[in-house]
Amino acid sequence: MRAVQYTRFGPPEVLRVNDVPTPQPGPGEVLVEVRAASVDAGELAFRTGRLRGLTRARFPRGLGGDFTGRIAALGAGVHGWSAGEEVWGLMPHLAFGAIADYVTVPEQRLARAPRNLSLLDAAALPSSGTTALTALTDKAALTGGERLLVRGATGGVGSLAVQLGKALGAHVTALAGARNLGWVTELGADTALDYRTTRPQDLGRYDVILDVVGTDLGAYQARLTRGGRLVALAFDQDRILASMVTMGLRAALSPRRVKLFSNNPSSARIAELTASAEAGSIRPVIDTVYPIGDVAQAHRRLEAGGVRGKLIIDMR
Repeated sequence: MRAVQYTRFGPPEVLRVNDVPTPQPGPGEVLVEVRAASVDAGELAFRTGRLRGLTRARFPRGLGGDFTGRIAALGAGVHGWSAGEEVWGLMPHLAFGAIADYVTVPEQRLARAPRNLSLLDAAALPSSGTTALTALTDKAALTGGERLLVRGATGGVGSLAVQLGKALGAHVTALAGARNLGWVTELGADTALDYRTTRPQDLGRYDVILDVVGTDLGAYQARLTRGGRLVALAFDQDRILASMVTMGLRAALSPRRVKLFSNNPSSARIAELTASAEAGSIRPVIDTVYPIGDVAQAHRRLEAGGVRGKLIIDMR
């Protein structure tokens, strides 16, 4: 089968489409024939080696953290699934390899795919959608009538957070580039502001701030209301390790106001995402679909910035 891999850290050009053996499901695992997978911004730092200490994976390393597809085979002890069912899911935490013709995953990493979406469109949702759900419902406990600021509102997580915040009844303010202000308003933002010309001190007060940028967190934390919560989902890419330490200290010193987490959703959370998609609370936002052979081009595009929603790899 085909699988995207890399054998050294480096630029997008290290990515290769290799011919590798098709995996077989072990006990408790499911083999999925992948229809599509998303390109995740979080993997850029792993590919370049800036986060090499967070995973012990050996080379060659796989790429891709979430997928949609159909069940091809079941491992021993797996019940409740059958071959041919349409599913979506995530690789085990901090493991990658979804951009491949087939993947094996524990059955707890799967849920039924939404019936109202094609498997290609649905591929924009598993990782970003579960992240947005966990951030706003579990970590921030966002409620109707609260004021939500989404910083980085055009990306994969940010564009879904705008939609979900609106569905939860919040007043949503989105920070985005000037050309995207109308677009994020169509997604559900009540107010859309140009991040280049809007300083933190120009903003009002917010009950919840969802940050997908990773810089100037102190200035944005100062914009919280008395009981406000900041959920930080990104690190400063120019000083990534120092940024991780700084954010960890902020969360440790003010655990009620600063929330951090590494997305590792349960099967119930993935199933909740299915329900949210079928209810129309969130819909996939896809910028561009690439064939598997253009995966390096997709990474270059992601590094260049300005992506609306997600980049998708079509495995057909």
